[in-house]
Amino acid sequence: MIYWLSEILDGIRFPGHNLMGYISFRAGISFALSLVIALVFGHHIIARLQKMQIGEVVRNLGLEGQMAKKGTPTMGGVIIILATLVPCLLMGNLGNIYMQLMIVATLWMGAIGFLDDYRKLKYHNKDGLKGKYKVTGQVGLGLLVGLTMWLSPQIVMSENFEREAVSAEFIGQTQRGGDDENITTEIVVSKDEIKSPQTTIPFVKNNNFNYQWLTSWIPDRHSAYTLGWLVFVLVVVIVVTAVSNGANLTDGLDGLCAGTSAIIGIALLIMAYLGGNVIYSSYLNIMYIPGSEELVVFAGAFIGALVGFLWYNAFPAQVFMGDTGSLTIGGIIAVFAILIRKELLIPLLCLIFFLEDLSVVMQVSYFKYTRRKYGEGRRIFKMTPLHHHFQKGAVTGAPVKWNFPVNPIPENKIVTRFWIVGILLAALTFVTLKIR
Repeated sequence: MIYWLSEILDGIRFPGHNLMGYISFRAGISFALSLVIALVFGHHIIARLQKMQIGEVVRNLGLEGQMAKKGTPTMGGVIIILATLVPCLLMGNLGNIYMQLMIVATLWMGAIGFLDDYRKLKYHNKDGLKGKYKVTGQVGLGLLVGLTMWLSPQIVMSENFEREAVSAEFIGQTQRGGDDENITTEIVVSKDEIKSPQTTIPFVKNNNFNYQWLTSWIPDRHSAYTLGWLVFVLVVVIVVTAVSNGANLTDGLDGLCAGTSAIIGIALLIMAYLGGNVIYSSYLNIMYIPGSEELVVFAGAFIGALVGFLWYNAFPAQVFMGDTGSLTIGGIIAVFAILIRKELLIPLLCLIFFLEDLSVVMQVSYFKYTRRKYGEGRRIFKMTPLHHHFQKGAVTGAPVKWNFPVNPIPENKIVTRFWIVGILLAALTFVTLKIR
């Protein structure tokens, strides 16, 4: 709204009127504003949740300090949603398709998470919304985002390619060996904006992968084009579902999900800023996505909301985000990565989420398999999701494949170590783009 107002008043030339034209300025204001909203209104929201007796339902799993969390206000994800959306509505360009999709994704997943938390509190159990309904909502968001990227004329990209040049005065060039040392390779971003299901992958020359290559064997070009986009939509659905569930499972210790997600958010902000700038994208040899720079404003608000929420969620937590927050965070990260064409980097950047997912799948599958084979269910981990494995001491009297560490690790130390791993993964994600 403020962004639109600045455009209307652009002709007045009031002091500082040009600042709203800078993405970095609006992103900085969004971050600061979201942080203030989370800190100021978070206190009042927590008090309101306590007054309404909206406390966490806790099952005794034998973990140290677990039962002390009983009654801690949950559904604190409302703080994250509020602190993310308000700055975007004020500082963002609401006519931008990327901003619109992120706002829809936030509200969509927030509604699913809210219903899940509401049912848990209403019936005083941990079941919540049935899994099939949550997955249906996640698939629905994936279809909405994927089909919009396919059909919307506003979502386009410009390819990056190399060409030889007899000069050293180019941005993004690399010296090339050969007989003529003056011949260099220049990275050029095409002036043509095309509709293509391309994405970014590491370890290849131009970091580009086109989903249509998977359907190029089809003789009819139109059918191959259509099927290429359908493959892309399918990948979008899988990414949204996997990341959303991964974030949901990661939310098991104080500050774990919020802190890890803030690190991921910073990495995505940098990628969005570089990919939305034609100069930086050509310099770094990555695809240029016109209009995607507006996502930097959203990312600034998202990171500020997570940092502000950590003020209350850090150990010992005064509030839990609940599924209202964790499902929303996962959906935001997934859709954001898809919009900037970095969804295939998610397995590395969000490896913590996927390890949490994988630990549960492995545990359940192995338990069922051994129960059929030996008549007794056996386990790989002491407990899942993975963070609880480190929180629990050595298990005796039950067959466990991985019974290390013997002594339980304090909750706050586990969280800090996961944050450190998250920082390392974010750094490696950027490094892989330069290894070709």
